[in-house]
Amino acid sequence: MKKSVVQTFALAAVVLMFTALPFTGCQSGANKSSAPEAISQINAASQARDYERLQSLADSLGKAGKLSKGESNYWQGYAHYQLGQRELAEYFWQEAIRVTENSTDPNDLFYYAKSASYLTSQLCRYAEYASALHTALPIITRLEKIQCDTTSDYTNLLIFAGCSKTYFDKEDPTATDMLERAYQMHLDNIQKKASKSAYRDAVAGIINIAYIWVNVKGYEQGLFWTERLGQLVQEYKEHYPDDEDYIDKQWGRFKIFQAISLEGTGRHQEAENAYQEYRQTQFSNTTEGLTNASDYLTVAQRWDEAVASYRTIMEYLQKELNVYSLDNIQRYLLKKYRAYQMLNRQDSTNLTARQICEVLDSAIINNRRLDASELHSIHVRDMEIVEAEARSARQRQIYTGIVVVILLIAFTIYIVFRRRADQKLHKAHEALKEAYDQLEETTTIKERMESELRIARDIQMSMVPCMFPIYPGLDMYASMMPAREVGGDLYGYLLSDNSLYFAVGDVSGKGVPASLFMAQATRLFQTLAKQSMTPAEICTRINDALSGADNEGNMFVTMFLGLIDLQTGHLSFCNAGHNPPILGDGNQGYDFIQMHPNTPIGVLPGLEFVGDEIESIMGKPLFVYTDGLNEAENPAHEQFGDDRLLHFFRNCRYESAQQVIETIVADVEKHRNGAEPNDDLTMMCLTIKNTKN
Repeated sequence: MKKSVVQTFALAAVVLMFTALPFTGCQSGANKSSAPEAISQINAASQARDYERLQSLADSLGKAGKLSKGESNYWQGYAHYQLGQRELAEYFWQEAIRVTENSTDPNDLFYYAKSASYLTSQLCRYAEYASALHTALPIITRLEKIQCDTTSDYTNLLIFAGCSKTYFDKEDPTATDMLERAYQMHLDNIQKKASKSAYRDAVAGIINIAYIWVNVKGYEQGLFWTERLGQLVQEYKEHYPDDEDYIDKQWGRFKIFQAISLEGTGRHQEAENAYQEYRQTQFSNTTEGLTNASDYLTVAQRWDEAVASYRTIMEYLQKELNVYSLDNIQRYLLKKYRAYQMLNRQDSTNLTARQICEVLDSAIINNRRLDASELHSIHVRDMEIVEAEARSARQRQIYTGIVVVILLIAFTIYIVFRRRADQKLHKAHEALKEAYDQLEETTTIKERMESELRIARDIQMSMVPCMFPIYPGLDMYASMMPAREVGGDLYGYLLSDNSLYFAVGDVSGKGVPASLFMAQATRLFQTLAKQSMTPAEICTRINDALSGADNEGNMFVTMFLGLIDLQTGHLSFCNAGHNPPILGDGNQGYDFIQMHPNTPIGVLPGLEFVGDEIESIMGKPLFVYTDGLNEAENPAHEQFGDDRLLHFFRNCRYESAQQVIETIVADVEKHRNGAEPNDDLTMMCLTIKNTKN
């Protein structure tokens, strides 16, 4: 009888344990294969261009497990992209990449590559070429490693990575190789399929390549790729002559790119002929077509015609838009303003300037409202994920608890019948003692880690100077405030005779890895500055040391590095992807320094950095900072911003470099209003006074 009771309880425990397993596992992941009816609904919404329904379907079907996680996130990103919601689109594509990056399932790999293709395309569209490179290059490498490098999405990634490299360095041979490989893959695809989609994919890819060469003013290469574009469009026309609207649009693009490239190479009559052929297309009368025509007229310095073109564009836009966007202001109003300037029409220039001022505030407010709405949606999505994981964890705890309780009851009955209660109690006591010892050991380890972090912070802070150079007429001060125990910002200087080297940098990421990378950059700066190199040479040498195969963490550092002749005030500098410093004019006027674009240090090996110079900054305060300043947020996620930064300097009375930095620190703290710092904050201010008078 006793044995029967024990067996019954044990059997019940085992049955309940196995029945609980499906409940603990099914909520934690999504199926890799998608239900056919779910795919059918997604395709129907996409073809109908009902993007709000597409987003809703992708979300609900993903949560129900009828779409894989990668597929659900990709379609949500695509829907938000079509709705013009950039932040949300990038968020879901990044999430799609994250949840599929370690998978070998064909469905996951398909949406992994497709999400990466769309994401890098959008980053290139907004000229975020460094981010596009960091997204595309590791994914290209992985697709090649697993031999998934024959798809159209892989080809697109090659094009976007090659275009991004071209933006930073027109002479980069790896960029040329990527673009040429992508072109040959398109030709192979056309030869295999000879379909509309194969031709259209090739045309879209070559348009991107031709555009980047025109954009960086590489007109010879632009002409080379434009001719390839024209050949593809001509072949498409021969195969599909009835597709008149598409042919007209692509032929128009070919002709306007050809006209711009010919004009840029000095072949003016040929350029004019191409432009007149462009004017014969229907595409030339669209808003995009008029914009392209304005670009050609600007290169040709035909300012009267450019002004007329922009005026027509404005008339079209006023019929279509209630509120100007920042993109429209930049693409149209500012170009119209420059055209009037070049014509020396002061009244029209002033009128356009007033128009820009009138619509700028509403455009900024509208842009912030859209950004805030998208960020709120992202936050809500993150909270939903956290809550779903919490529910899943609670369910696992409940069912695990039930199993444990039943097992304990069965085991207790077994102990009673076997009269081993004292032995089991002793074992439980020993187990509890072991758990207590482990808890005590864990607490000790945690305290030791906190102590080591404090030591690391002290070591890091000792690497940046707290004393500043003493030189007649030189007033210099800097400060660094890490967002964590240790950070990735840096600053330093080296005074040699009448020359002052100085640097301010920001390492990607935060914490201990960033601080170690910062230490390497700081050491290299000091070493190379002692060899009397130019700032551009120093940046090139540091980049060679920090990029390449040894940079396994794909870390990089933005840096502004300057060299001042303290007797003449001459400033030579190199900006490696860093925030533009602010320079005063000696009369309460301040503005950002215009400079040559360079990629951040550590992104690509073998780059040659280009420097700039200013004849003299004598008597002009110079302020260098990291993005922890202008991106400092208050509890409402409103950033300090560039406009507020310029306003501060234009209204701040300069007494000393230290006074300026201490005042702006107080201003940032006031703006932050109790919010935790979201990034390291480093600032350097200096001015040189003429002591010869």
